[in-house]
Amino acid sequence: MDARTSLPPPFSDWFASRGWAPRTHQLALLELARAGRPALLVAPTGAGKTLAGFLPSLVELAAPRAANAPALHTLYVTPLKALAVDVARNVETPAREMALAITIETRTGDTPSAKRARQIERPPDILMTTPEQLALLLAHPEARRFFSSLRRIVLDELHALALSKRGDLLSLGLARLFRLAPQARAVGLSATVREPEMLARYLTPVGEAAPDVVTAPAGAAPDIRMLEGATLPFAGHTAAAALPAIYDLIRAHETTLVFVNTRMQAEYVFQRLWDLNDDGLAIALHHGSLDVEQRRKVEAAMAAGRLKAVVCTSTLDLGIDWGDVDLVVNVGAPKGASRVIQRIGRANHRLDEPSKAFLVPANRFEILECRAALDAVEEAAQDNPDPAPGALDVLAQHILGMACAEPFAADDLYDEVRTAAPYRDLEREVFDKALSFVATGGYALKAYERFAKIVEGEDGLWRVRDRFVAQRYRMNIGTIVEATMVKVRLVRPPSGRSGPMRGGRVLGEVEEYFAETLTPGDTFLFAGEVLTFHGLSEDSALCSRASAGTDPKIPSYAGGKFPLSTFLAERVRGYLADPGLWPRLPAQLVELLHMQEERSVLPDAHQLLVETFPRAGRHYLVCYPFEGRLAHQTLGMLLTRRLERARLKPLGFVCNDYGLAVWGLSDLSAAAARATGFVDALFSQDMLGDDLEEWLDESALMKRTFRYCAVIAGMIERNFPGERKTQRQVTVSTDLVYDVLRRHEPDHILLRAARADAATGLLDLKRLAAMLARIDGRIRHEPLPRVSPLAVSVMLEIGRESVYGEAADAILAEAEAQLIEEAMA
Repeated sequence: MDARTSLPPPFSDWFASRGWAPRTHQLALLELARAGRPALLVAPTGAGKTLAGFLPSLVELAAPRAANAPALHTLYVTPLKALAVDVARNVETPAREMALAITIETRTGDTPSAKRARQIERPPDILMTTPEQLALLLAHPEARRFFSSLRRIVLDELHALALSKRGDLLSLGLARLFRLAPQARAVGLSATVREPEMLARYLTPVGEAAPDVVTAPAGAAPDIRMLEGATLPFAGHTAAAALPAIYDLIRAHETTLVFVNTRMQAEYVFQRLWDLNDDGLAIALHHGSLDVEQRRKVEAAMAAGRLKAVVCTSTLDLGIDWGDVDLVVNVGAPKGASRVIQRIGRANHRLDEPSKAFLVPANRFEILECRAALDAVEEAAQDNPDPAPGALDVLAQHILGMACAEPFAADDLYDEVRTAAPYRDLEREVFDKALSFVATGGYALKAYERFAKIVEGEDGLWRVRDRFVAQRYRMNIGTIVEATMVKVRLVRPPSGRSGPMRGGRVLGEVEEYFAETLTPGDTFLFAGEVLTFHGLSEDSALCSRASAGTDPKIPSYAGGKFPLSTFLAERVRGYLADPGLWPRLPAQLVELLHMQEERSVLPDAHQLLVETFPRAGRHYLVCYPFEGRLAHQTLGMLLTRRLERARLKPLGFVCNDYGLAVWGLSDLSAAAARATGFVDALFSQDMLGDDLEEWLDESALMKRTFRYCAVIAGMIERNFPGERKTQRQVTVSTDLVYDVLRRHEPDHILLRAARADAATGLLDLKRLAAMLARIDGRIRHEPLPRVSPLAVSVMLEIGRESVYGEAADAILAEAEAQLIEEAMA
């Protein structure tokens, strides 16, 4: 394709002035746009995806236009607020250098309300936003006018959005956009995915021709290794032993991104690196609970090349374009092949240069996971999840939003919703139940007026009940349900024993439950500092900078841990079962596997190894499904119920991503010897029948899943004008409703939504069912006289849930030494 004939002079001249030539896939998207065809671009990091997505818009907007009122031309949707800001900056550069008369703005939760109001009246040419802000725009009474001129929709990092509830919300928004602006065409920008054709269906209404898929050539193969050298513990996630080596890597490179998997881990790793920072290197911290001003300062400093390293969470996973980053370090096992491929792409954000990265296992089992991830990267293998039907709680939220925008007919909205790919098979009966829920709360709740959000008029159209309902909808939009947060406010304590606190700069937020565990005088790590807690005041934790020599706590955050992907779990089991692969593993892990062979057995890739042994007056059952913490947690609950029914006196269980340990007072080895098939019966697939139903009826996890659905669907509103419900208030409200619905309306739409979430969410029932089918008839029981080497990592989970950091390292080291001594006896 000839760039000179495809690009108008200002653009071809701009490319030439930089010594660039437009890439083939960039020109391909331009030609498809000219032909009025939607497209999905699948390209590796550094391939110019962002410019490819915006080039058609810039070319169209550069052409002579009538002097009409301002009108929106292009809508750009991104998963991250930071990415919207970064892309706006990157698109503004060519527009400014070519002197294009184009307005480019962002609209996120951080945008001032006055600016958001002005954007409704006078839209920019190009608007960068998020799925939640798009939902708010579509629920605005001026939505039809606002979007009437829309020509192009650019969905960035589509692979990170599509297969989630945020993706469901976005798909419903797209369905409405295509009705409001039938001339608009969508283009998706995605990293390499397993099934691009499936992702492309997201970009057009169901029933229309599939979009074109444009695939960019692969870039340079990444240079990715495992950081070796330090002797790793059997359990724990701090990676404390590797931090000096990580600091040396930071010193030896221009700019390093240090990724961790949780906000708690980010605070810990940053503080320990700062303790090692004798060179005074510019190291920063970035995670979602920090104040937005602090995050923006870090992002601006990175863009300007003023930082040596940033310790960050998934807030920087996606395509922020920082060309000076030359190294990525991933602390802890990556949990998924696609995630690690995404993260290492942050280094050397250029197509023709290899990304350089190190994986840093925190314990010996994570070595297996890191090795499996390295193999996946080498093969360019992906582990994107399979698509699921659209979530019903998100549908309920969308129905209310559409009523806030304008009256609608149920038939019309049902037809529109079914044009969204996740909802293509939505049955009318289910839609009507969702509509009835928004209108009355459902059969069991219709007597309570507060659940009635919309009303049907004499004209047969549904409308929002009043402006107060619309206001509360706007305040509670979204699909991300986080725990109640309190602000961390930096104050100056009074000089004497009494008096008011002075100051008040906000550093960020911690979860309410963590703040409630603190007493005045406690210290904790936050925003890279050690703070002293003075007390709670309304929605703030009042703190000051602590003196040296304290032993601080680290805030923990619910829902922060990624589960081990099914794809990596299969590869980990393969390594355990095949000694021919062990030469690829570090010596300390091979030593552990040989120890296990000598004192017990290693399962083959399709077996489940179950070990039973006595220890310290208790009896233990330890198994190794390698199916992730969520599935193991559900399995533990069901196993303890079965052991209780058999009168074997279970006392509790713990689990991690790799295994599960149950302990009790009865000799489980003797029970297995007395009854043939005892262990097989414990793990039989029928545990997902009556056992599961009985447990779900009383499960706190099921109630929590319902709570999340109730918040998303708008049944429980957390935010009100001038106030916010506490986590305790939300819990009490949803638990009461859950019990009422379970007794009086068991087929309620939100109970259906909660069951669907349970299959893949907190309970991971779908994965547990697959595991039970896999091991049927393939269980190997090994009665042992004492704990096995493989069991040590699971046993070390006992009693450590509330401890993190250096104290946890010391406790774990002591417990590990004792267990290893027993295992080797």
